Amino acid sequence: MSQRKPPLPPAFRLADFWPALPGRHWANWALPLLLVLGLGFFPLLTGKDVHRETMFTLLRAVVMAVSLNIILGYTGYVSFGHVVFFGLGGYIGFYLVAERGQSLWVALLAGGLAAGLLAWLIGIGILRLRGAYFALVTIGVNEAVKAFIQNFDPFGGPLGMTMNFAVYQAYGGPRTMLQMTYYILVALAVAAVLLAYAVRTSKFGLGLLSIREDEDAAEVMGVVTPMAKTWAFVLSAILPGMVGALFFFRNGSVEPHEAFPLHLSIEAIVMVMLGGQGTVLGPVLGAAGYQAMRAFLLTNRHLKNIQLTVSGALLLLIVLFIPAGLIGWLRRRFPASRRVLL
Repeated sequence: MSQRKPPLPPAFRLADFWPALPGRHWANWALPLLLVLGLGFFPLLTGKDVHRETMFTLLRAVVMAVSLNIILGYTGYVSFGHVVFFGLGGYIGFYLVAERGQSLWVALLAGGLAAGLLAWLIGIGILRLRGAYFALVTIGVNEAVKAFIQNFDPFGGPLGMTMNFAVYQAYGGPRTMLQMTYYILVALAVAAVLLAYAVRTSKFGLGLLSIREDEDAAEVMGVVTPMAKTWAFVLSAILPGMVGALFFFRNGSVEPHEAFPLHLSIEAIVMVMLGGQGTVLGPVLGAAGYQAMRAFLLTNRHLKNIQLTVSGALLLLIVLFIPAGLIGWLRRRFPASRRVLL
């Protein structure tokens, strides 16, 4: 008689988020957290609105890069369609506020849940693909959702939706609203870093890293890889969905071409690769460095039209010469830093 095989362990449990890497240095989480807080509260020190708007763009990039790293860096799956979660969350949140009269808090929650639900639904299918096949399908998903939104009349079709600025009076007026939404974004960036650290140092995260190294071997060792990858995809989608809802509420309008630009996904990949994929601090450094370069290009009248060309060239150089990114280079150049750079 054939013996029954023992059931495989579940791919995701709350207990799996308990740190599985004992003895980690406090700097592993403190460095990225302090960097995000320093960037976030910099405008408070200067008191200048222009610095607040600059930091808003930078912190949005931090959330996009850190969240993308959960699927790209931890599992090795390259997603070119990460912006679809930002766009869908933005549309859902904006619709609830502008058309249904809901509060910003409801919009943020709905945007995050909608993005997570989309990640769950598509992840079950496309995460069974590997390599270039998965990357190509993520582009198709983004374009498919964009096409659907453009032809969905309740969301304004190709013209999108606009908001009556009187809505902002419930939040103390436009100026107070700008300050409030900025510090909400700071909180979301902090949450993204803490989530990335929790996943990276947990049993669940060890399973994701084993998938990145050798997915077939991970399955043999008992990791239920399809479900583990799907949950990683969901976790990487929720915060971008919330940021999308926040961004377009702040913007006062939303259009398909603004919500689903493919170049935002490419830029997020560059940020992750630049800082160091699979690390906690790397995407934060990568986002800060890339945004500084982007600001220089956009303010230079001779270079402002080649921003995306520079992004592509930078990605190529990283892959060829420093595939481990800045954190990987530092850890290799200074072995003592391995204890504090995670």
